[in-house]
This record gives sequence, structure tokens and C-alpha cells, in this order.
Amino acid sequence: MAYEVETAIIQTMAADDLWIPLVDEPIGGIVERIERENEDIAALVESPHRLLAFRTFAYIRCGILLGRLLFENDVPGYDGSESWVETLMRDPEHRAALTAEVRAVAEEVAADPKYDDEGPLGPDEQTRARFRAFAREHLGS
Repeated sequence: MAYEVETAIIQTMAADDLWIPLVDEPIGGIVERIERENEDIAALVESPHRLLAFRTFAYIRCGILLGRLLFENDVPGYDGSESWVETLMRDPEHRAALTAEVRAVAEEVAADPKYDDEGPLGPDEQTRARFRAFAREHLGS
């Protein structure tokens, strides 16, 4: 019953009315770092709604993957030096698995046709070049 009520409430809200801050450390930081290190991932989710969907599902799926890795691997007790997530992230295989998961989410969101009409989050390179030329011409720099 609670699920039905929650679903009804969410369905009545306009898409633009729903913006939830989803960054939760350390998962938000991990996803952000993977995005920065892999420009191809960031390029797949440039529009505002794609970015929101991507981050929502990337955080969830990375959290699930980290939980699974925690149960599958021996992690020493917390001694104040680093968290269990940082310990897991030192392993290149775990890092690669998280990167693959984030990339898969980005590809799935990019393939969703309901975002096809959206433009990128910022100006494209041609627009930036025109602005720089305009600024040089009018500001003399």
C-alpha cells in the first residue's frame, strides 16, 4: 500500500519539480572520479535529465556492487586510516568492476529514446569558439 501511495505522489509531480541531492559520500565521489577519468562516460550523459538519471542509477548500482564486494572480500577492521570502500578501491579489479558498472549505466541512459530531444548541458565547442572570438574582438584580449 505504501508503495502505491508513493508511486501515485511521484507520478503527479512534474519532472522538473523533482531534484533530489543524490551525492552521498563515498559513492558520489567514486562515480564523480570515474566520470572525470573517463571522458567517454561523461559525454554519454550531457543533458540535464540524462545526467540526473545516470547519477541516480550509478549511485544505486555502485552501492550494490560495493556491498557485494564487501561480503566477498576480507576487509580489515576499521583502524581510522581508511574506510572499507577505500580499502576495496585499492584493488585494480574492484576499480575496473566499478568503472564497468558506471559505464554500463551511462550507456543504458544514453540509449533511452525519451532523452533524444534534449540538448547538452553546456555549450558545444563551436559555440565556445564563437564566444572566444567575440570576446577577443570586443574586449581586446
